[in-house]
Amino acid sequence: MKRRKISNLLSQGYDVGKTLVNKLSTVPVVNNTPQYSIAQISAAGFFSAIPMTLITAPFERVKVLLQIQGQKTLAPGEKPKYSGGMDVVRQLYKEGGMRSVFRGSAMTLARDGPGSAAYFAAYEYIKRSLTPKDADGNLTGELSLPAVVAAGGAAGIAMWIPVFPVDTIKSRLQSAPGKPTIGGTIRSVYASGGYKAFFPGFGPALARAVPANAATFLGVELAHKAMNKFFD
Repeated sequence: MKRRKISNLLSQGYDVGKTLVNKLSTVPVVNNTPQYSIAQISAAGFFSAIPMTLITAPFERVKVLLQIQGQKTLAPGEKPKYSGGMDVVRQLYKEGGMRSVFRGSAMTLARDGPGSAAYFAAYEYIKRSLTPKDADGNLTGELSLPAVVAAGGAAGIAMWIPVFPVDTIKSRLQSAPGKPTIGGTIRSVYASGGYKAFFPGFGPALARAVPANAATFLGVELAHKAMNKFFD
């Protein structure tokens, strides 16, 4: 799945996560604005990744296999193994059932859970720092577009820095032939280039994360503001 679609799923899951946090803990409301703590924001972010993993894990498995196939140089007359996404799913299921289709789900959650927690915590912390507050230090609910853009870009960086090695392991695990283990995959990655091997394409990934997530959060905040006005 494309990164922007994943970000949109995260945002939708985050709303569900906040609803769950509201049910499990007390969230004070001041100026008609819920005053979530950073810990509550992190919990909501982590919760958002759990249902998303069920959707993204098989898609990522298919994506990784097709990407590797596209990078392979075929011999004269050789045909690619997979003809498309559905053919990947069909062959994986034939080879190992649903377990094969969902291989890497644990590593997907290990990436998206902490990543989402850091993602939304960084976003809310920076947005709050740049958003107007009342005399008591509570958020006023006023939307600052520059704050949203800055916080969204920073959130994209905050998400990838701690989990990039996990993403590398996940991709290797999902693309390896046979029945690889997480431990074996980690050792294989390290053997191929030491610690640097866990960070392939790290710089470009961060550079892409800034504008993509800034735009995502800007769209989400503007949509929320429009809906609040419409339904109030």
